[in-house]
Amino acid sequence: MEVLKVSSRSNPNSVAGALAGVVRQMGSVEVQVIGAGALNQAIKAIAIARGYVAPSGIDLVCIPTFADVEIAGEGRTAIRLSVENRSRVPVQAQSPGTTVWYRKLKKNAT
Repeated sequence: MEVLKVSSRSNPNSVAGALAGVVRQMGSVEVQVIGAGALNQAIKAIAIARGYVAPSGIDLVCIPTFADVEIAGEGRTAIRLSVENRSRVPVQAQSPGTTVWYRKLKKNAT
């Protein structure tokens, strides 16, 4: 999976364009951040990217996790944001190691 690294100095509009492009091509992307400022920029970028891909029927969701990374020989804790289309969110299956994909069903307008 493609990993985009975002810093506190990243331009949210530029990151949003990169996010949208990768999601359109690959279906998902991971955004890695370290620090509150970087997380702020990443969240803004995801919000902007939702607007970029919505007209093509993609509804982005963000799933946060922690990751231990090494930078310049020093251990740090990063936050990884898995960004993907809501209609392709994985669900853990009954047997370990198996992933099942489901589609969100739209409610009928009555």
